Amino acid sequence: MHSPFKTIIEPFRIKSVEPIRFTTREERALLLAAAGYNPFLLRAEHVLIDLLTDSGTGAMSKHQWAGMMRGDESYAGADSFYRFEAAVRDITRLKHIIPTHQGRAAERILFSTVLKPGDIVPNNTHFDTTRANIEACGATALDLPVPEGRQPALRAPFKGNIDLAALERCLAENPGRVPLVMITVTNNSGGGQPVSLANLRGACSLCQKHGVPLFLDCCRFAENTWFIKQREPEFADQTPLEIARAMFACADGATMSAKKDGMANIGGFLALNSDAWAERCKHNLILTEGFPTYGGLAGYDLEALAVGFYEALDEDYLRYRIRSIEYLGDLLTKNSVPIVQPTGGHAVYIDAKAMLPHLPANEFPAWALSCTLYLEGGVRGVEIGSVMFGRQPDGTEKPAAMELVRLAFPRRVYTQSHVDYLGEIILHVNGLRDRIHGLRFTHAPDVLRHFSARFEPVGGTLVH
Repeated sequence: MHSPFKTIIEPFRIKSVEPIRFTTREERALLLAAAGYNPFLLRAEHVLIDLLTDSGTGAMSKHQWAGMMRGDESYAGADSFYRFEAAVRDITRLKHIIPTHQGRAAERILFSTVLKPGDIVPNNTHFDTTRANIEACGATALDLPVPEGRQPALRAPFKGNIDLAALERCLAENPGRVPLVMITVTNNSGGGQPVSLANLRGACSLCQKHGVPLFLDCCRFAENTWFIKQREPEFADQTPLEIARAMFACADGATMSAKKDGMANIGGFLALNSDAWAERCKHNLILTEGFPTYGGLAGYDLEALAVGFYEALDEDYLRYRIRSIEYLGDLLTKNSVPIVQPTGGHAVYIDAKAMLPHLPANEFPAWALSCTLYLEGGVRGVEIGSVMFGRQPDGTEKPAAMELVRLAFPRRVYTQSHVDYLGEIILHVNGLRDRIHGLRFTHAPDVLRHFSARFEPVGGTLVH
């Protein structure tokens, strides 16, 4: 229901609380140095506001906790699987539902089953594990965002769209080399921006023309439905569930990290219509994840997800979720902090290239900014820039198209006062922007290096 009042309130009551430990700046300086200036390597107990990811970090509802109590832990054919399967099939209308322990497992199973060296997988923008799993198969992960998606300050309603003209060229110029096309909803690496239903339908039409299946990376499908409802007038009167079904009607399959819009702490799935691909993927699943009716998950996890998929589509929740992100974005924009405009569904993305123009790409401005947010206020975010995406498959370095710091909000965890505190910290750091130094590697793994790399400040100190 719509309210005439402007104050954001959480559409839930808090029933259980988790203490937060406060640290001093001096403590955080030592902790950051000990972690090699990598926020991933900090202990969670030393983080005040943890926005590293929204994946598996949310709070579950009483209905999910109640559902977990009836979890059927049978190895094969558990009732919990069939409730999970029914929920996913009801929303996606896809034929084969294969549970996995998280999204990257679904990606690995799909790609290792259907890709071969030399193949190309187009996407609006691949996220880190998606790209890594494709490249591990010797294939190319090709990003085809619309041009406005590379312009952080530009306001446009669907900056997450795939470039349909570029997609058509790719399909026409590479017959037999594109086993599938993917579209990520919402576009995480592109600032959490949504994809329009018109764009999905256009991509679907192109894929059908060229006989190539279209897959959705749908971990934030519910948030995407809300943007469609708000920004595509023909869908204004439809429910998020109806819009979700229209989105999946464009697809031949989907991968999902259900740790996002599954509203649970673990889980995912691979869903697809092809009988032949499904059989091969299930064999791959059994080899590494588990039997096809549990896929590496406990029965109680399947029960929590069966409830969570629908809770993510609740209009009151989605209105609160999207507006909470927008609230922080409005505060930052009002105070001249450069962010990706407009705000997305799960995170605010600070444009570190614009905030720290004195730092070159090889000193990783977004990484330096993420470290400074922790040093000054105990806030942990994640870099989406040249550390995450700069290393190319041939071992060369190429600056990322954007240098962003993503502040991803766990679902149903933080209150408005936390967001107000966060805004205060970001404004404080923005005031220090000319004093922030860059970083250089002291250790850099070849694959997914941002998870475990270590750094040192250029000049010996992060903030002078």
